[in-house]
Amino acid sequence: MLPLTLLGANKLLNLLTVNDALSQAISSNAALAGVAIASLNTAQIIGSFVNPDMGDLNLQLTYPRVCVYASHIANNQREKFQAFSGVVSVVADLWSSDSLEQPAELALHFFVQGIAGILQTNIGDWGDGFRYSGVYGVQMQVPKVGGLGFVQLARVTCNLDVTFS
Repeated sequence: MLPLTLLGANKLLNLLTVNDALSQAISSNAALAGVAIASLNTAQIIGSFVNPDMGDLNLQLTYPRVCVYASHIANNQREKFQAFSGVVSVVADLWSSDSLEQPAELALHFFVQGIAGILQTNIGDWGDGFRYSGVYGVQMQVPKVGGLGFVQLARVTCNLDVTFS
């Protein structure tokens, strides 16, 4: 079995990439709002914790991009006599970049909305002992110089309840 940190991240990664789900959600939301934003394809959604500065030096990583990883794990033995009964925190870092600050920020809001929609429609059992309660948090960071001119990050974090023997 994969380590819980990899398995948890893969659960979210699959939700975002199967049938181009995140890309479709972003495009649909932008079209409804009458806004044109940078497209995001499945190859730009990766399972890795990549520092933005290091990511800019890696020619394979383009903008926009989404990096999915587990940031925290806690076995708090909520269910006694189980090998693991606790929480795995999974993060999706959303990176947007543009030559101007405002388009990068605007796109980021649609990326967050896309992930939030996918999470809300997938409340419940994610298989292999993972359950998602529907609770998530979003942190937006201020833009900085980098990428295509300006780069901005949003971090979406959700806790997955995990129990297995």
